Amino acid sequence: MTAGTTAVRADEQPDTARPEGAAEALRSAAAVRERAHQLLRRARGGDSRWFTVHDDELPMAAKEVADVTRTHYPDLRIPYHSRWRHFEAGGVDRKAQLDSELAGADAADRARAMIDLTVVSVLLDAGAGPEWRYDEADSGQRFARSEGLGVASWHGFTRGLFSSDADRPLQVDAAGLRDLDPDRLAEMFQVGPANPLVGLDGRVRLLHRLGAVLAAQPEFFGRQGRPGGIFDLLGRGRRAVSAADILSTVLRSLSGIWLADNMIGAESLGDCWRHDAVSGPGLTQGWIPFHKLSQWLTYSLLEPFEWAGVPVVGLEALTGLPEYRNGGLLLDTGVLRLRKPEVASHSWTVGEELVVEWRALTVGLLDDLAPLVRNHLGLHESRMPLACVLEGGTWATGRVLAQRLRGGEPPLIIISDGTVF
Repeated sequence: MTAGTTAVRADEQPDTARPEGAAEALRSAAAVRERAHQLLRRARGGDSRWFTVHDDELPMAAKEVADVTRTHYPDLRIPYHSRWRHFEAGGVDRKAQLDSELAGADAADRARAMIDLTVVSVLLDAGAGPEWRYDEADSGQRFARSEGLGVASWHGFTRGLFSSDADRPLQVDAAGLRDLDPDRLAEMFQVGPANPLVGLDGRVRLLHRLGAVLAAQPEFFGRQGRPGGIFDLLGRGRRAVSAADILSTVLRSLSGIWLADNMIGAESLGDCWRHDAVSGPGLTQGWIPFHKLSQWLTYSLLEPFEWAGVPVVGLEALTGLPEYRNGGLLLDTGVLRLRKPEVASHSWTVGEELVVEWRALTVGLLDDLAPLVRNHLGLHESRMPLACVLEGGTWATGRVLAQRLRGGEPPLIIISDGTVF
């Protein structure tokens, strides 16, 4: 837990009149979902300045998602939406390579290494921009966007870029992150004048802040300050762990890393934004949390826990991810429409009301879309939780539609520092 944050027992309600209690109340997927649906109900009532909602288009959107899902996973054995899918880019089984390198380690050590990799790679996973590419020497393949970022960070990890111990390259630790400089990260990503990457400096600052947070919390991350300490805290010796507990731990322990200046008092809120129409008790009034990267990280940690023999339960507690592929799907299928189409040609920052509302409506509508997709595919929620609907799925369909309509670009132009989108 970050300095200045007060622990709140599960059977207590946080005191939202105090900054630490208000921040605690906003650090959950339940808060994301409840406040997103507030704005969805408002938009359905015609009160949004920016969007109209067309529920009659949801069935067709669901069919689009189901068709893409069947194309990608014809046997309907759909994995989780996870950073580990990007590590499979180009049909290369990189996990098998890592398993081979970790062959002498026990289950806990393997879990720590995989969690280390997952955390640093997810935090580096934000919009890359349309021009950036990564050439993988081992496979001879070229990757872009999220796959390229994933493969690049994989190779950075396996080469020890984030470790301070040359004899233990397969780890991420506080000292290794502290010593990382922009030139080394640019080299990892193959950045140059002809290969620009959006938000490189923001990513470096984010990893420096991660290193500081890891070092400051040995109770979470051990003496070396390794993200993999989360496994010892939540998974070691336990029969199962809940998705809500993983997210709660991520939100509490990593809240100090975010670059956004969203604060209640001295409490950093991270991916949490103002919208005047959102109601809530005390100091939470007017705030809507999204925690996109934290939830993406939680989804991506499901498999490392499960590979270590610790099943993750309660996946339904997590929400859909409010980013431009899922949000783009809803705009491109007509479920959401802009009141003024000309605003699509403007550039928007992540804290502006249009973007905040777009993200909130995305979370709410994904909850409504998911059961329709399952019905098309004949699958129960137990076989196709939201984590698989996203993978099958909404994210992939958003990308397909963007490629068809705009050469892969999102429907709205978002100015990002590389830590939200």
